[in-house]
Amino acid sequence: MEKNKEVARLFEKIADMLEFLGDNHYRINTYRRVAEVLSETTEDVEELVKTGKIHQIHGIGESSVEKIKEYLQTGTVSLYEELRQKVPEELLELLEVPGLGVKTLKLAYDRLKVKTKEEFIRAVRSGQLAFLPGMGEKKLHNILRGLELWEKSKERMSLLEAYGLSKSLEKHLESLRELYHNLQSAGSLRRRKETVGDVDILVSANRENWERIHKYFVSYAGVKEVLLHGETKSSIITQEGRQVDLRTVEPHQWGSALQYFTGSKEHNVRIRDIARDRGLKLSEYGLFNVDTGEWVAGRTEEEVYEMLGMEWIPPEIRENTGEIELALERKLPRLVELKDIKGDFHMHSNWSDGLNSLEEMVEACYRLGYQYMVIGDHSQSSRVANGLDPARYREQFRLIEKLREHYEPKGFHILKGCEVDILPDGSLDLPDSLLEEFDFVVASIHSRFNQDNTYRILKAMENPFVNLIGHPTGKVYQSREGYPVDMDKVLEVAKETGTALELNTPRADLSPENIKRCMELGVTVAIVTDAHAVSHLPYMELGVGLARRGWAIPELVLNTRDVNGIREFVKKKRRLLHKA
Repeated sequence: MEKNKEVARLFEKIADMLEFLGDNHYRINTYRRVAEVLSETTEDVEELVKTGKIHQIHGIGESSVEKIKEYLQTGTVSLYEELRQKVPEELLELLEVPGLGVKTLKLAYDRLKVKTKEEFIRAVRSGQLAFLPGMGEKKLHNILRGLELWEKSKERMSLLEAYGLSKSLEKHLESLRELYHNLQSAGSLRRRKETVGDVDILVSANRENWERIHKYFVSYAGVKEVLLHGETKSSIITQEGRQVDLRTVEPHQWGSALQYFTGSKEHNVRIRDIARDRGLKLSEYGLFNVDTGEWVAGRTEEEVYEMLGMEWIPPEIRENTGEIELALERKLPRLVELKDIKGDFHMHSNWSDGLNSLEEMVEACYRLGYQYMVIGDHSQSSRVANGLDPARYREQFRLIEKLREHYEPKGFHILKGCEVDILPDGSLDLPDSLLEEFDFVVASIHSRFNQDNTYRILKAMENPFVNLIGHPTGKVYQSREGYPVDMDKVLEVAKETGTALELNTPRADLSPENIKRCMELGVTVAIVTDAHAVSHLPYMELGVGLARRGWAIPELVLNTRDVNGIREFVKKKRRLLHKA
């Protein structure tokens, strides 16, 4: 699918250049839409063109199809080459900076003659930018903070990016499936950390197959540079500038190597100390008797932990924060698992800002084996997201009723839902008379991120029809810091009112620390994908991993309840607040 990414990147660049030149908004958004569609489609763009199916994809017009064909044939697009002569392309890379828009870059280009990233950053830090029109102290502070976040994001990738990259490499290596026994991503990705440095892939195989595996690994289509090509370790840099390492071990070393390369460093140091106290030495090659040098364990992780007198520890909690002591006592809690998940509470269709139709989202959730799904399109205040007013919600209700006739006999339930905006004064964007008609309501803040939003969240939770607070802290890892909020108060009122808090997978919000506090206080958490396309729905696997990092137990994860349990959760709050 590398070609899809290439074409999508090109269309996104064209959109940025057109915006820089002040072109028509409709034309700009058309290119952005095509880029989005190509990024999310699960079919190879070359195959779509070859079969003619490209003409059937909603959001890709004939003019765009011709440009896609031109790129596949020549490696570029004439419009892009024309625009490159008029626009400082390198400067536009700064559009990735949170809080920095085209207008500011264009102003700096016109007035200060900056043409590169370095020149713009110097202009900001030297104070030159402060003399431009509209550059108040607050805006400059936000740009500086955005630059800091952007520079940090270059060092580490988001969990979603790392996951997608690892899956792509794993699929590449599947062609050699007969040559290896096991394949697994390790490191901070396996521990489901919110950000990941490098992707580490571990393979166990007979030694005579190692050379072929490494040779095939470095032939990956997305390689920009091969840093190392060896027999036990190879390293590549992808076109996006991300490093991926492949290590091979023998089958009997699999468990010890997986334990070692999963980490964390603090966890492993403590585990090695325990091994030493037992007269053993632990390394990636196995567990050995110190006196005799005899290999005693290492085929599986379970075998390694058992030999050290403890139960197997889930990778997500290997941070030396109490998990080892509980494992020695064999008292680790059972953490929530993907198999426990019965539905998803927060997703969008093309009724608002999603890519896929409601019908497509429903069918995809059904095929995932869920018992239910909640469609949660944006409410009317989110104009940029094509939010729905009451009339459009009721129109959507009619479609949901038709779909229910088809799916409910199969045991799959479509719950009417919405993501209603919490307005600046804490009121909601839809009247209670309409909210009462929904089966499930998510309430979220989408504005005024610089102010303390505790009051807005507390007031929303006191509404009997609000069941879930979306992305409670407002944080988006690597692109936006959360707004000020008193989480102690939020947790307290969530418990009192019977309102769940959302673990939003793509934003990695709630944090593991806040999830832990929910578990301690008995506050219910809901894991959501916030899917804006069918291709986002499998991110539930990552959401479960993030929940496990916070030691989430099934009993306090809303998704583990069946559809009757969800309906009772909603009714209980309405009864509690005397508005049943």
